[in-house]
Amino acid sequence: MYIGEKVGTWEDGLKEYDVAIDPLDGSVLVAKGRPNAISAVAVSEKGKIFRAPQIYMKKIAVGPKAKGCIDLNKGLIDNIKCVAEALNKDVEEVTVMIQDRPRHKDLIDEARSIGARVKIFGEGDIAAALATAFEETGVDMLVGIGGAPEGVLAAAALKCLGGEILVKLLPENERQVEMCKRAGLVDVEKIMSQDDLITSDDVYFAATAITDSDLLKGIIYKENYATTHSVVMRSSNGVLRFVDAIHKLDTSLIKVQD
Repeated sequence: MYIGEKVGTWEDGLKEYDVAIDPLDGSVLVAKGRPNAISAVAVSEKGKIFRAPQIYMKKIAVGPKAKGCIDLNKGLIDNIKCVAEALNKDVEEVTVMIQDRPRHKDLIDEARSIGARVKIFGEGDIAAALATAFEETGVDMLVGIGGAPEGVLAAAALKCLGGEILVKLLPENERQVEMCKRAGLVDVEKIMSQDDLITSDDVYFAATAITDSDLLKGIIYKENYATTHSVVMRSSNGVLRFVDAIHKLDTSLIKVQD
């Protein structure tokens, strides 16, 4: 699907919606059999989902208990201390998810300098942001620079879960600045929250794990069927569902080449 593509019947009188999708967040992870790859979708009223350009975005995300205590203008150490206080934890008990990239070396060093736990991941920052909202994952924060479209999907999930994400687009040249402006962002330096990225109070979010993540079990193939583990949520009513599904595989479509 391309940006702006119209799907559905488009009959008169039917309500229109925006759909944000990432069919595979973590293609390298799947290729290498590593965790954190998911497929995700968000749906809301037309015009209510920010059409993020394909550029980088600075992000910090937390779950519901730490909402309101993070600040993208502050350094990581100050944010970790604020999150620790909000969660009634020692700094040494705070777990920070940071993507394994050279650009994040300073962040990793900062977090470790005050004794915080650092959980490094390769790709899949939608799954990483999602993990911050569930205590059983042991993840308290996500920080770093990643893709802007993935940030929008993470915002939809955290809006449903009562968490918080703060972001700032990072255009690298004039062409990318123009991309931001075409997306409706006049001030490219603006720090946006989940309420700026998803302006409706009613958004759906769903994700299915492709490989194992902190929250969801990946796809398992057994003979002629596969099992999947998904999470489905809606912000307006706060309903959260985990779905275990069994899918029968059509083996006639599988061809073995010599």
